[in-house]
Amino acid sequence: MMNCCGLITVQKEPVPLQSIEVELEVRDHVATVVSTLKYQNKEDKPVEAVFVFPLPGDAAVCHFSAVIGQKEIVAEVKEKQEAREEYDDALSSGQQAFLLEESEQSPDIFSMKVGGLAPGESASIRLEYVTELAVQADDGLRFCLPAVLNPRYQPQGSEGASVQVFSVPASLVPYTLCFCGRLFSPRPICKVESSCSLEPLQYLNTDQTQATVKLAAGHKFDRDVELVIYYKDAHQPTAVVEAGQTSAETGTLMGDPVVMVSLYPEFPQSVMSSVASCGEFVFLLDRSGSMGPSVNSKERHQTRISSARDTLLLLLKSLPMGCYFNIYNVFSWYEACTCSVEYSQKTMKQALKKVEEMEANLGGTEILKPLKHIYSQHCIPNQPRQLFVFTDGAVGNTKEILDVVKKNSGSHRCFSFGIGQGASSALINGLAKEGGGHAQFIRGTDRMQPKVMQSLRFALQPAVEDISVTWGLPKGVSVTVLSPPITSIFQGHRSLIYGQLTGQVAAATEGSVTVKYSLAGRPSQNQLHFSLKPAEDTGLTVHRLAARTLIRSLEMEDRELRGRQDGGIKEKVMQLSVQSGVSSCFTAFIAVNKADGKVIQGPLVRRNVPTAGEYLSQNKLKQIFCHPSSLDVIGCKEATAPKQPPRDPLLQLVSLQKASGCWILDPDLAAALGKTSEEVEKSKPAMVTSEVWATILALIWLHGFKMDAKEEWELLAMKAASWLRAQNGRNLIHKC
Repeated sequence: MMNCCGLITVQKEPVPLQSIEVELEVRDHVATVVSTLKYQNKEDKPVEAVFVFPLPGDAAVCHFSAVIGQKEIVAEVKEKQEAREEYDDALSSGQQAFLLEESEQSPDIFSMKVGGLAPGESASIRLEYVTELAVQADDGLRFCLPAVLNPRYQPQGSEGASVQVFSVPASLVPYTLCFCGRLFSPRPICKVESSCSLEPLQYLNTDQTQATVKLAAGHKFDRDVELVIYYKDAHQPTAVVEAGQTSAETGTLMGDPVVMVSLYPEFPQSVMSSVASCGEFVFLLDRSGSMGPSVNSKERHQTRISSARDTLLLLLKSLPMGCYFNIYNVFSWYEACTCSVEYSQKTMKQALKKVEEMEANLGGTEILKPLKHIYSQHCIPNQPRQLFVFTDGAVGNTKEILDVVKKNSGSHRCFSFGIGQGASSALINGLAKEGGGHAQFIRGTDRMQPKVMQSLRFALQPAVEDISVTWGLPKGVSVTVLSPPITSIFQGHRSLIYGQLTGQVAAATEGSVTVKYSLAGRPSQNQLHFSLKPAEDTGLTVHRLAARTLIRSLEMEDRELRGRQDGGIKEKVMQLSVQSGVSSCFTAFIAVNKADGKVIQGPLVRRNVPTAGEYLSQNKLKQIFCHPSSLDVIGCKEATAPKQPPRDPLLQLVSLQKASGCWILDPDLAAALGKTSEEVEKSKPAMVTSEVWATILALIWLHGFKMDAKEEWELLAMKAASWLRAQNGRNLIHKC
């Protein structure tokens, strides 16, 4: 008979995981995260606990250990199949064993097995990783502790097995979370914002460069924990040199010093204010069934698909005349349709009609096939392709998708948007990284529109070309660059470079790194001088991040060459993973408790520890993953969707703007401005045309009533102002 005391799942099964404690340490833009998972077996038979959970996609997992009673067992990194066999052999022998491995399909999913937990026994599992914090459009540094893991759609024919996710509605997560963080910065810490309730920020010194942050009491581990940290003068280039590990062999990555360079190129204001008047803008919108829930699953705000509709309205209104565009709607099945069309009033109107009808129809998130279809289309001469991908990231073939994007990176820039709790960081960040674009996440009460419009500004910036990096190092010192080449640079966008230093580094004093590039036809460069003296108190953080960067590059190279080489790259990855203690897709952490000689009696009962997930019934899941839907582009047939509720005043005004940038003086405009037709027409000067007057009124209203949303309408207002200047130049303003 099952003993149901303690935590239980919705299926009334006991949950051995009792609590998770997370300690965060942030030093400038690098985070170290230590998670302690406390297990207790309250059943009358031994158990094996299996926990599939999310981590940041760019995390370098570097430590895994277990404490049983007074003894700590530290895991080793071994080849994955060898680690699995050792784990199985240990359980078969009645020993306790612990296994941690990364998903072969997506680096942001891990599986932990705690095997051989005897009745009444407890275990504390310690997991540590390091990661860089992403720079947001408002200069904040974003840290995310992922808690939500939604089911991932595995398209038919994809490589590898799908990851089995065990999730419960977020409100029913059966274990607790304790979270605290310490922040250290060379510059003052201005503030910390969060998607969760925080206790007041506590400064630890008078210059406010050190602080602690904690979750407010009563927090449930039912959503991703997101912190955005704001430093004073954040855009400061830095370089950190870290000494090698004394026990490691000189000439290896872990034995030599490693430098981490962080650059923030600054562009001339004249270039920043210019907006491209050409381009092919392709919007790929996830309309799978999983896009139906609200962005904030806890508070039921606007649904993901309705927020995406509003965002597409702003995007379409902000595009420049003379460009080309296309909209792809993503389902679990698709058919090829028309090519991109030239932007005009007619095509924009057709597109908006399609947008208004969009719903989160049934089907899984299929991104790979539509991406291949997009890349199969010839690029339009003198119209640089800019790809915008909107998705909740519920895919199971992340690596396949990223490989295709990288293969076609020379023909486009990719801007990605992760929508809602549980959006795959590996997919969203990977799309932008491999596609030379920028990634954004929309969670909780975030508005999608300002973040997307920021990315459109990036897309409208002139592309940075001919990027090169040169090093200035003393005689006798050389560097091996471990990072992939820099392929894109944006204003306010950080570029990270890792390098392994060899030679007489100890005797040297200073080095430099210079990034040269061409912007709008002008050669530019940014240079940073840095000390070669190793920093203190960094441990091996920089080495582990550098190892993770090199491991990811080699893994992708192995996939590209699979079937054409003898596996030499895989051997390099495994060797580097074992030497650095950083996980990879070819290795796993394994620990076996051999000390006490105690044998676990009886067969093990498997218990799956659930993660937080959005509540979807079995019927809904079946519909999402089995329903054959389609992929449509402008001009394809679409069923009529239910009528949408009235838009807010800003979106109502924006919806009335013409593709050229002007507005028409009619009752709809008057209603959007909160006036009667008589009031707006009566105030029109006799010398001004109705279109010019309508456009002036719209701009006055935007500047007078919606300055708090300027990021959302600034580009379409610039287009309207350009239209007004053109009318003046053509003498369309009547004279006496």
